[in-house]
Amino acid sequence: MDIFGKKYSKEQIEHYVGRIGQVAGSRHYRLTGGKSEGVRAVDVNAGNGFKFTILPDRCMDISLCTYKGVNLVYQGETGEVHPSYYTGVGNDWMKGFFAGLVTTCGLQNLSGFCVDEGEPYGTHGDISYVPAQEFKDLSRWEGDEYILEFEGVMEESVFFGSKLILRRNIKSVAGERKLIITDKVENAGMKKTPFVILYHINAGFPLLDEHTRLVLTSKKVWGYDQKSEENIDQHQAFDSPQQEFPEENFLHTMVSDESGRYHAGILNPHLEQGLGMYISANADALPYISQWKSAANKEYVLAIEPVNTKVANRVQLREEGILPYLNPGEEKEMVVEIGVLEGAQQLLAFENKVNCILEGKARK
Repeated sequence: MDIFGKKYSKEQIEHYVGRIGQVAGSRHYRLTGGKSEGVRAVDVNAGNGFKFTILPDRCMDISLCTYKGVNLVYQGETGEVHPSYYTGVGNDWMKGFFAGLVTTCGLQNLSGFCVDEGEPYGTHGDISYVPAQEFKDLSRWEGDEYILEFEGVMEESVFFGSKLILRRNIKSVAGERKLIITDKVENAGMKKTPFVILYHINAGFPLLDEHTRLVLTSKKVWGYDQKSEENIDQHQAFDSPQQEFPEENFLHTMVSDESGRYHAGILNPHLEQGLGMYISANADALPYISQWKSAANKEYVLAIEPVNTKVANRVQLREEGILPYLNPGEEKEMVVEIGVLEGAQQLLAFENKVNCILEGKARK
């Protein structure tokens, strides 16, 4: 195990501590107060300053995330609302959007409310409000490495309707500054079913400020609306908060490396000695990144969103012929890695990697 740059064996660690939680581990509890009352939470300490909070009652989504005490994410004003408050009607999704490190969107709808083939579908779908079944903390020693691992199952099943099952695994290794989300979504029904998924990954102050830059292996970028198109040349740069800033949204077609993964980095060279957060995902299942940019007062956030299609409701996607489906028994696997970059050298190395990937694809 690597603890702040020094290697220790399992035996050495056990000589130093009474229990492993002294240096790395997880802490399970329930939130109290207001609409968060009763929400299960798990604080995960990776042992080297990287900490995050899993919410089993909210699709095992991840709310808080810090590195050495520095906040990395945007926290929405709603807080971590209990799923019992969610109705799925209209724009109700926004009333419990805590943002955080990861909010999962889908599995039946993205973007705004719609009525598709006689059935209503709320904004960004229901999955973020589905509590985990069979939630397990599988943290353990493997040789001299302490593995922090969590699993759970979320179901979106409708009688006489679709039956989608999301099996989620979140894994981190003590001493590392990253986590890996591995999701498997299966169509457990007997009919071909629409399936959309988006990982709403939300950077916030102080990681996000006017010094921050976005660097990613984007082959092509489009604006979702006229204002976004007009400002497309500024999609990688950020201003200080403003009284009024209509949100901007961009869709990136991503270029992957030799392993089939693409990369995005939110880099702030002026924070600490240089600090960044990176995201990578498998392009076969998540070929796009949707980018949401808001510089409004109190709603100052950059979301980098690996997604399996254009972000539009299922009526629009169906009309454009790009609505993804899963056949009966079919399963898709999504792997999203999120980690920390520390220091000017790591920020530069990440940017060089992105440029090399883009240049390599350009030569081909």
